[in-house]
This record gives sequence, structure tokens and C-alpha cells, in this order.
Amino acid sequence: MRNVELKNYRATEIVFNNKLENQGRVELGNTYSYNVSYSDGNVCKGVFSIEVFDKNAQKKFNVKVTVEGIFSFNTDLEKEKIHVATFKELFPYARALVVTITTNAGVPPIYLPNIDIEAQEIYRFEKNT
Repeated sequence: MRNVELKNYRATEIVFNNKLENQGRVELGNTYSYNVSYSDGNVCKGVFSIEVFDKNAQKKFNVKVTVEGIFSFNTDLEKEKIHVATFKELFPYARALVVTITTNAGVPPIYLPNIDIEAQEIYRFEKNT
């Protein structure tokens, strides 16, 4: 078995607002969160949410997606390594979803920048699902 294996994923939230009146320059910003919850055994659920928005008109232009994945993992791994590995498995699905939504909505596609999760501090809270 690989150290971490994605068993299933799904989008749980998709929000798109494009109420900008003029199609001038848009300055994009984003916020994201990623959490992992563990159940008994070697199964966990990762939930990744990202919102991309116009910094000057956040309520008028934004895209938000939340995806969750179910993973199995090697029980010898530290939870921080599981957190990083599951993020790396799930992020491309969220990234592709944002590109698809914006492209199909008739606006220039938004490509999320890579997120270096290993450079971020990871705060771990234990909770059972």
C-alpha cells in the first residue's frame, strides 16, 4: 500500500458570482483552508476550500469550491505527513474545478497558483468522524 491513497472525492460546495458591471481589470486574491479528520483505523477525510475573489469587489466577483476526499493511509505515518500528502492528492481536483467553472462561465480561466503546503504551519486538532 502507498503511504496515502485517495479512495474517493467529491465537490461539496460550488459558488460562482460574476456581477461586475464593467469588464476592466480584476485584481484577484484568494483564501483557502485544509483540514483532515481521522476515524478509527487507517481512514481519514480531507476537506479543502478555496475562494478566489476580486480584491476590490469581493461580493461582486468570487469563486468558491470545497472538495473532500476519503483517504486510506499507512498507520506508521505521522499525522503531519498524512496532512501534507492528502493535501497534495486533493488540491489538483479543486484547481481543475476552478478552471472549469470560470472557463465555462465565459470569463478568462482562473488558474490557482501552486500552494506549498510544506512551508505552512500545520495546526492539528484531533477529532473523530
